[in-house]
Amino acid sequence: MENFALASAKKNLNNAGFLDIDLDVKMDFFEEIQRLKKEKNAVVLAHYYQEPDIQDVADYIGDSLGLAQAAAKTTADMIVFAGVHFMAETAKILNPGKKVVLPDLKAGCSLADSAPAPLFKKFKEEHPDHVVISYINCTAEIKALSDIICTSSNAEKIIESLPEGQPIIFAPDKNLGGYLNKKTGRNMLLWNGACMVHEIFSLEKITRLKVRHPEAKVIAHPECEEAVLKVADFIGSTTQLLKYSQTDSSQAYIVVTESGILHQMQKESPLKTFIPAPPDNNCACNDCPYMKLNTLEKVYLCMEYELPEIIMEENLREAARKPMERMLDISRKAGLIGG
Repeated sequence: MENFALASAKKNLNNAGFLDIDLDVKMDFFEEIQRLKKEKNAVVLAHYYQEPDIQDVADYIGDSLGLAQAAAKTTADMIVFAGVHFMAETAKILNPGKKVVLPDLKAGCSLADSAPAPLFKKFKEEHPDHVVISYINCTAEIKALSDIICTSSNAEKIIESLPEGQPIIFAPDKNLGGYLNKKTGRNMLLWNGACMVHEIFSLEKITRLKVRHPEAKVIAHPECEEAVLKVADFIGSTTQLLKYSQTDSSQAYIVVTESGILHQMQKESPLKTFIPAPPDNNCACNDCPYMKLNTLEKVYLCMEYELPEIIMEENLREAARKPMERMLDISRKAGLIGG
């Protein structure tokens, strides 16, 4: 039976997402995290949208496909997932025997929240002849209701793996789904969900930015609205945007996705200019408020106390695992590797 102190700590973490504890202001979190990695055989997986310090301390940085692949093959005993809740859930789905911790339990996802499982279940039941392809940015409950999971890196290949006449439900992102319908020539039935970050980019402000920087190419994530995608010189997943900025001859880019990716872009191409696209609000930033809940201090705390831990019922985990494994299998056969 767990002791009272640990039970209290778990309760605090569940309520607040982190330990309410005084930290030594002189503590070197980079050094302490490296120590804990060795002591606990832990691996830190971080999404490109995390703050630069977390990216720099991570063992692996990537997009959703790359992170899922890294989680599937890790030999670590503990996975520290510096991302949002559905990403840590994905790691647990693929690693039932490993401990998976998330720096801040409140790090959710507006896109995942836009598809409540009970409503989606009813929607699916209304279309029994449809195969369900769900974008990985969804809850474990939605994954469990799906036939195949996809990411923005492999979605086109996943769709093309199905016969042309097969009816498809695509969830939860309507913008990504609409983009994929155009690319593949399919007429997938789309769930009406969206990412709050990618929906707020202002076409008017991007156009003005393009006038001020005529030499800059516009590169955009397919979660953006169609009007924004129409003015893009290149559309791709986070990893694809990063690779394009490395190999393309242009020296300047207007980047239409979450601003965290600019850290890696600048590291990989220090002589190039990267301009974050402005959203349609009074803020000049385009940060995901959920991604940015994680901090270096919280990474240290969750490693030290091994909390908050992702716990999942086995029936749910197994149901969600099957469409995930199907995605990974199709990606392997297609030679797709995330970053």
